[in-house]
Amino acid sequence: MTDRQWARLEAVLPPLPKIERKPRDRRQCFDGIWWRARTGSVWRDVPERYGPWGSAYMLFWRWQIEGAWAKAVKELQVEADAARHIE
Repeated sequence: MTDRQWARLEAVLPPLPKIERKPRDRRQCFDGIWWRARTGSVWRDVPERYGPWGSAYMLFWRWQIEGAWAKAVKELQVEADAARHIE
């Protein structure tokens, strides 16, 4: 994903949950989720470069429960439609 694509997606994603320790980088977690979705692998196989697999899984699960994925897709579709990128 390019930096420009990430900037657009980041604008519609919810913030990372507030925890006592320093939060992981949201892009790093998203890249781990995206890697897992592309490969179809199990969560434990997410490469270390994306941080602990548990962090990516918990963020994915939280956003799924909150409906964040559906909301992000809808917002991006509305924007693309308004810009006439969708026919």
